[in-house]
Amino acid sequence: MPPLPASFGVADGVLRLDPRDPGFYQDPYTAYEELHRHGGIARWAETGTLAVADHGTVSALLRDRRFGRILPAGEDGRPDYSDKPPHLADFYAIEARSLLDLEPPTHTRLRSLVTRAFVSRQIEHLAPRIGAIANELIDGVAAEGAVELVEAYATPLPVRVIAELIGVPSTDAPLLVDWSHRMVAMYRLGRTQEVETSANAAALDFAAYLRTVIADRRRKPADDLVSALIAAESDGGRLDEAEMVATLVLLLNAGHEATVHQIGNAVKAIIESGQDPARLFCNPDSTAATVEECLRFDTPLHLFERVAQEAVTLRDGRQLQRGDRVALLLGAANHDPAVFERPGEFLAGRAAKPHVSFGGGIHFCVGAPLARLELAIALGTLFRRLPDLALAVAPHYRDSWHFRGLERLKLRFRPQGTALTP
Repeated sequence: MPPLPASFGVADGVLRLDPRDPGFYQDPYTAYEELHRHGGIARWAETGTLAVADHGTVSALLRDRRFGRILPAGEDGRPDYSDKPPHLADFYAIEARSLLDLEPPTHTRLRSLVTRAFVSRQIEHLAPRIGAIANELIDGVAAEGAVELVEAYATPLPVRVIAELIGVPSTDAPLLVDWSHRMVAMYRLGRTQEVETSANAAALDFAAYLRTVIADRRRKPADDLVSALIAAESDGGRLDEAEMVATLVLLLNAGHEATVHQIGNAVKAIIESGQDPARLFCNPDSTAATVEECLRFDTPLHLFERVAQEAVTLRDGRQLQRGDRVALLLGAANHDPAVFERPGEFLAGRAAKPHVSFGGGIHFCVGAPLARLELAIALGTLFRRLPDLALAVAPHYRDSWHFRGLERLKLRFRPQGTALTP
């Protein structure tokens, strides 16, 4: 077994682990395995939360209505961010209306509108367009014999897909990526004031940009998500413009950030597994099974926090009080040996078991169908076009454990149209 992170220790129900420890964010699974050996639940000293790793408890708490994302300020389910510092006013103006930071009844109202508008875009009909974008990106590198996949493929593909779906020009993709990266950095543990200032500026620019897009769609409606949300907004006043901006920011950020990392993580896992990609993607059933194993094996989202809304007693007898925070370790739950046999191995043909990569309960990822479709097409197209992909350099993960993704993924392959080198 690989060595444990230097900062790791667990004893008497207390976990000591620095999330910024390179030994952890490069390989969290060794620490997860040890945590499972100690029962899968421990008080995490560095974060002030209860760390939950076992699959059964994570799954249950994702669905338990005694837990929420926030402690609502009132009966409408909205957070109170009035105590946030002035230099984060624009960031929290968006967060206060984001589906991720809302509870019923406001969450119920907004999610129902987003779900109807999002699903009405008929996700499955996007397949030809996703395939066309994938092939176009591969065409740009196929003759080179080498590629840095994160920048050349994993990032532009989902960004262009979600931008076109929402109704944002794909030529603005670099702006969207920059704003998204800077805002998502706010969720890192140990963030600096520089990160906060950058995130707030990004939120201000992102909101101004989207208000311009919304104004344009008010004048000229189209077959896109912005137009669909405008129709919902005008239908009895159920969605105001600030809520629309926050919803679009969330969809744009979540609609590409996780998929970028999942594509990179999945390609690395498949190559390192030594399994034949031609067999993994030979038909719809094997493709679907491979996608689910990619999501389980190295999911991009490793942390989902919940807050106790009342006093709760957990399965091990542990008492939680209202306001106590629970760190649901999704990546650890997906590697629970009590549920997944040989969890540390990439086995695309393993019996189907329910992973928790998309969360659960009322905050289950609304974009899960699109994410699965993008991953199936992105991976299938890539390995069909470049079947002999191999690692050119040992990959390294970013210093962002909770949102796990590769800094770079440098690959080599036989250039199309050339003979194999002896």
